[in-house]
Amino acid sequence: MNGPAGTGRAALVTGGARGIGLACALALRDAGHRVAVTYRSSPPEAAEEAGLTAVRCDVTDAADIDAAYAAAEEALGAVEILVSNAGITRDNLLLRMTEEDFAAVLDTNLTGGYRLLRRGVRSMVRARWGRVVLISSVVGLGGQAGQANYAASKAGLVGLARSVAKELAGRNVTVNVVAPGPVETDMIGALSEKRQEEIRSAVPLGRFATTAEVAAAVRFLVSPEAGYITGAVIPVDGGLSMS
Repeated sequence: MNGPAGTGRAALVTGGARGIGLACALALRDAGHRVAVTYRSSPPEAAEEAGLTAVRCDVTDAADIDAAYAAAEEALGAVEILVSNAGITRDNLLLRMTEEDFAAVLDTNLTGGYRLLRRGVRSMVRARWGRVVLISSVVGLGGQAGQANYAASKAGLVGLARSVAKELAGRNVTVNVVAPGPVETDMIGALSEKRQEEIRSAVPLGRFATTAEVAAAVRFLVSPEAGYITGAVIPVDGGLSMS
């Protein structure tokens, strides 16, 4: 059974096996929600140990998304919070980037978000309550050399969110975007110390974000206190997008 607005809701976090997705799932769990996370290959041990429900899902496949929702709803009840975080990168300079790599990133990051929204808002509209947060990126706001496909996909999420926010506002369903800057994840950790320092020096606050700081913004946006916020883009980037 669902509780009062903002408490005890069923939530689905895609790409929740690690990094930002897992941090968001844990933050929602700690706020009292029942949380399912998606994975693509094997069930994440960290999620299971944390008491999260793990469901397999490939966001490039609409049938997979239907199956993931069915599994999550069977375990937790109707999903009323969606955090769309699953994404990939295939970086390269434009003149070297293949059409396949461009299309693959958009299919996962942008069209995947569309598929999740289309399936996910059904129960929200029926319940006349819902919270959707799409995880974009500071790269989608300012661009980045070598990431034309990734930047396009993340910028597209802003237009998607704001359009759907207008469509669903009358049903008390909010749709917002969180746009992280550089975050302490495996992706950053794989870079050389020199490259990490170059990125860090570009951030006005002079450091990378933690996954918990990104998750805190997500947790706020799905809370009762954020009920009057929709169509917003919240940068969690240490001031990087100011430039």
